[in-house]
Amino acid sequence: MPETDVTLTVDGLSRTVTVDTRTTLLDALRERLGVTSPKKGCDHGQCGACTVLVDGRRALSCLSLVVAQRGREVVTATGLERSGTLHPVQQAIVDRDGLQCGYCTPGQVCSAVGMLEEAEAGHPSHVTAAGSAPDAPVELDDEEIRERMSGNLCRCGAYVNIVAAIRDVVHGSAGADGAGR
Repeated sequence: MPETDVTLTVDGLSRTVTVDTRTTLLDALRERLGVTSPKKGCDHGQCGACTVLVDGRRALSCLSLVVAQRGREVVTATGLERSGTLHPVQQAIVDRDGLQCGYCTPGQVCSAVGMLEEAEAGHPSHVTAAGSAPDAPVELDDEEIRERMSGNLCRCGAYVNIVAAIRDVVHGSAGADGAGR
């Protein structure tokens, strides 16, 4: 089986891994690099547990070959924390009890961070109002948040608190006195 070296930046560190050319980004992260934040849920791109950010955009790492990521920046939920301080999305999910078993949480966090950037850049969703100004930030109400996060499943059903946590981040109240509880 053909193997190749792939160098990419993972959570701020340049990493090189020798892999079979058919290895997914998820398997390279977890099995070769010891980065276990992204989870293997369905392994078919249907649950979102493996969501990471690749060059700032959401990506399902179970569907992406690592060789296609050569030279790119991969950020996992672990890499969002800075100097002991959680990312606002992470903090809001903690504050709002937006997790139960926690298995989906890293994917939910990465998806939320990517989704916030997409909305800020004006990328419409299926529920974005027709006629919205192109490239203008999309207002994230609960319907927009639910639609944009619909690719991330939670077996425990913590959706209400996940949406509330993202809403807190959107309104700038994450981490402020228990995130508005």
